Amino acid sequence: MRVRTFELRLVAAGLTGLWFLAALYVVLGYRPGGPIDGLVGAAATLPMAIALAAVVWPPVTRGHRAFALIVWLGLAAGLLLVPSIGGVLNQLLGRGPQTLLPSLEAAYPWLLALLATSLFAGLGIARRLLGETALRRTRLARGALIGLGLAAGAGATFASAAIANDLALLDRPSLSSRFGPTDAGSEPPRCDQSLRAGTSAELDLRLSADVDGRPVGAVGLVGERAGTDVRWTADVASSVELGRYGVARVGTAAWTRAPRQDWLRAPASVADDELVDVQVLAIALADGVRATAENRGLEFVEGARGQHCRVAVDGPTFVAAFPQVHWLVSDDILHRWRGQLDYWVFGDGQLGRVTGSVNGPADPLGAPGIQGTIHVQLTATDRHAARSIVAPVS
Repeated sequence: MRVRTFELRLVAAGLTGLWFLAALYVVLGYRPGGPIDGLVGAAATLPMAIALAAVVWPPVTRGHRAFALIVWLGLAAGLLLVPSIGGVLNQLLGRGPQTLLPSLEAAYPWLLALLATSLFAGLGIARRLLGETALRRTRLARGALIGLGLAAGAGATFASAAIANDLALLDRPSLSSRFGPTDAGSEPPRCDQSLRAGTSAELDLRLSADVDGRPVGAVGLVGERAGTDVRWTADVASSVELGRYGVARVGTAAWTRAPRQDWLRAPASVADDELVDVQVLAIALADGVRATAENRGLEFVEGARGQHCRVAVDGPTFVAAFPQVHWLVSDDILHRWRGQLDYWVFGDGQLGRVTGSVNGPADPLGAPGIQGTIHVQLTATDRHAARSIVAPVS
């Protein structure tokens, strides 16, 4: 029993450490300027206290199967927490949405981790309250009840504080935004006026293809650019290609990466049309194209004022602006396809966001059907940040 007690305390200590790390990020990094920022941080420490209770009163059991299930319950909570902590750290560092609860999709891993942690601790508390001689079924029922109560209490307290803080910020201008200036007096240029790419950018490009509404392929690209230096990787899943690709250029040296291969040296010109936001601006949003752009009005994008504009685009232009489309349609240039691109010009006169789609005959996508569609979403953020592109190890 002593060995099992030690092992369960070790699992509980790991959970306590992970919840402490999550709470520390919120306490130190969540400062949108709301009236109860501190209360949100305090509420974030409640799951840590629950995990700490399991260190003091571990949920020890005598049966081998029951012991294994309890250990897996604690490990499952940890496995849910690790990527969630990384996600909230990226959000806080990226100065993204002020809210810590942007959607149910973002919140449910936290809820599952909290529930698993609470059940883990609840079983130990029930054993402490009822004693070791109590019936296993009684301890299990009491522990589950305590765990559900702890999860509901901690979750409701944190959610209430975070949502109340967000509501209090609705009428306040954002102090900063990764998309651009938040100054109310900063008027974005009109759709047909001068538009340029940032000197640097954090890049995120998403392409998805479907045939008659059925998904048939996707591309997810992330990276960064500093002038003409660039480095990104893209995960591709389609009937044409599958795996991770990459492009990097630092000065006159360039590298490419293909699935199941390391980075390999390549001519510097290989990255000329792989600068992502620069490529889109040069091909699909050139001055002549934007002369007839449709003005969709001013919008706030994560606190930054942006002029929402729209232009028509044909298939060949779309493919040239987003060369990554070739991972979805091979060498087809989509000459019979048509669509539109929405773009946002921010107060600094720079391109920060592009969304849109093109559609046409489904044949290029290699799937049976009538109409094929390719959707795109591009963000170029933190465009004034100083960056140094690091060469990959080849």
